[in-house]
Amino acid sequence: MTISSEAPARTHIVQVRLGPAGNPMAIRHDGRIWLVDPDTASQHWFTRDSWWHTRRNATVGSGNLVSVEHWRVQVLGSNSALRTFELRRAPLSEQWLLESITDN
Repeated sequence: MTISSEAPARTHIVQVRLGPAGNPMAIRHDGRIWLVDPDTASQHWFTRDSWWHTRRNATVGSGNLVSVEHWRVQVLGSNSALRTFELRRAPLSEQWLLESITDN
């Protein structure tokens, strides 16, 4: 099932192409490529993972285990209106999740 504005609670794994500064430039979702609109301001923030629930053990120097990265970006698809994608990436993960899609 495709995530849509009618079903925003489901998360889907997506591929995200990052620019040199680490910001999303394009997102591959549901067989389509969505380009981040360069004329709109993206929002970027971090939250903290509840590490006490995940019970991750780590050795010294293994990296940041608690910062969850979030992006809210405006995207354009071919023949599609502007939409808002909210992305999330867990600590130490290369995998991005699409949290929600909102039609503008």
